[in-house]
Amino acid sequence: MESLNRMATELVDEAIDFADELAIEVHSLSGDAAVLDFGVDMPGGIEPGLLLAEIQTGGLATLGTQLRTVAGTPRTHVECSTDQPALALLCAGKAGWEVSAGGFEALGSGPARALVAEEAIFERINYRDDFDFAVLALETDRLPDEQVVRQVAERAGVPESGVFLPSYATASVTGSVVAASRAAELATFRLSELGYDPLNVLSVTGSAPVPPVAGDEPGALALTNDALAYGGRVHLTVDQPFDRFDELVSTAPAEYGVPFADIFDQVDRQYDALSPALFGPAQVTVDVVGGDTHVVGDTDEELLATSFGL
Repeated sequence: MESLNRMATELVDEAIDFADELAIEVHSLSGDAAVLDFGVDMPGGIEPGLLLAEIQTGGLATLGTQLRTVAGTPRTHVECSTDQPALALLCAGKAGWEVSAGGFEALGSGPARALVAEEAIFERINYRDDFDFAVLALETDRLPDEQVVRQVAERAGVPESGVFLPSYATASVTGSVVAASRAAELATFRLSELGYDPLNVLSVTGSAPVPPVAGDEPGALALTNDALAYGGRVHLTVDQPFDRFDELVSTAPAEYGVPFADIFDQVDRQYDALSPALFGPAQVTVDVVGGDTHVVGDTDEELLATSFGL
């Protein structure tokens, strides 16, 4: 398999070459590391959001938009498809790197995680990347500095000149687009957490509505989770049967049916107190090759209408 970071670096080069057209800003830090503002000080957009989502998957997913409806109103939806879900969504796309350096906090996703490969999922999939460049997308409301670069370079085992940090706020157009692209990832990760071999997931397509841009990060986190839990739909094709497909969707936990703004308030924003089963798409279809088809869950357009202010 080609290096995930090599493929992501090629997409980052494309973003740098077309920075003006994409309305992103590129900042060179000492040591020649590059920070790409996809939606922190810049407003972000549909196209930079789609490109960033592709970067996060190491170039192994196809991203696009469709205009559909939510509660009878036109709404942009993001669709993400991949035939390499274990690598694209779990080894690259998943937000599994918590960055903390000198007061800077961010959640990191992208193929740089595969250079570290400390998360249990890498042992299950038997993949570790080896490359001189590291691409780590940072979900943050401020741009990273040299201290962040040094930390990423040290953990990933690359020179500082090989660090690329595309960054975006959840409360940006880019943040809303990237969040909507994660329905497929949520289903694949949830399936793996339930004990299913992720290498037996042959293909996956996910879709979710792009939520409105909130005025702050906590509000954006609530809106983006509503979009996925109550509007996300996923279709998987898998190689082996499983007796827990019905647990893939976010309808499983008791909290289902409540906007995430209220759910987060109930736990005083202590996100670790929430059931992991809460974070799944609304509806999933699973086709087992040579076997049964399972359809579980449903969307909740009434709740989305309330959440989105429609």
